[in-house]
Amino acid sequence: MSLLNHTRDFSSTPSPIRRSLRAFGRSVFRAINNVIAAIIAQREQQANLTVLRKMSDRELRDIGLARSEIGGGLAQAARERMRSQRLLAARS
Repeated sequence: MSLLNHTRDFSSTPSPIRRSLRAFGRSVFRAINNVIAAIIAQREQQANLTVLRKMSDRELRDIGLARSEIGGGLAQAARERMRSQRLLAARS
């Protein structure tokens, strides 16, 4: 008799343990995904702010903005985007 005859089948892990590991893996994935999404949103906001600051007063007036409204407008757009993303995430 050898040691190979006494190997355990690790694929028969109890299902509650498998479920909890899957749930933990999903929560870790969501947390990482949220961090990456926040970083992307911040970079996108910085890029938009840079583009808007480089525009002339006339170009800003053409799109309905004053130079003093640039920061507030981007913050409001970011809040609206975050709200719509949360609504979409709640549906899935």
